[in-house]
Amino acid sequence: MATVILVRHGRTTANASGLLAGRAEGVILDQTGRDQAALTGDRLAAVPVVGVVSSPLERCRETAGLILDRQAGAPYAPVEPDLTECDYGQWQGRKLSDLATEDLWPLVQTQPSAVVFPGGEAMAAMQARAVAAIRRYDAAFEAEHGPGAVWVAVSHGDIIKSILADALGMHLDLFQRINVSPASVSIVHYSTSRPSVYATNTEAGDLSWLSKGIRSSDAPVGGGAGQKTP
Repeated sequence: MATVILVRHGRTTANASGLLAGRAEGVILDQTGRDQAALTGDRLAAVPVVGVVSSPLERCRETAGLILDRQAGAPYAPVEPDLTECDYGQWQGRKLSDLATEDLWPLVQTQPSAVVFPGGEAMAAMQARAVAAIRRYDAAFEAEHGPGAVWVAVSHGDIIKSILADALGMHLDLFQRINVSPASVSIVHYSTSRPSVYATNTEAGDLSWLSKGIRSSDAPVGGGAGQKTP
């Protein structure tokens, strides 16, 4: 199968002020976030991606645009509603410091599979739709461009954490152990046997080794020699 590079959007005005933005409109990257996204675009410039799929929210579309600006040619660039942020319902727009006093907060931290946000979405449903979208696009890109295809999905922290948890074979209740920073890069290769996670939450480093994609579906016994940089 193909390889997906999961990119969280850069820092936003809401992130900087400690607000849970959710699906609110008008939440955009601040200058730090634009710089972060530009750096990620520079890292990915060495990788000829076949497509960049984005959450419909502004902060992700901005990040995707800065990645596309640094790609040769014009990769396929759809907006995918199933990669949008979790619907936090009545929590949306509130300060995280206030939300930490809510009765639901400890459950979000320890048993997210049981969480349904008031007036919003279940975290289990969030994961199901996001993973299904990633696997759907991955299969489509592989079918069109071959098993060495590499593509980018730009989404949100909890969305990417839930996708990584699935790829790692972790129960959703353990996904808070995963960190996904603004504009960070995580890499998952899907195969017929299992997903393989090649990176999580990286903010720097050479990605040119991905320029020819990942074709092997077998894990190297003993760890192998690592990836070769062209």
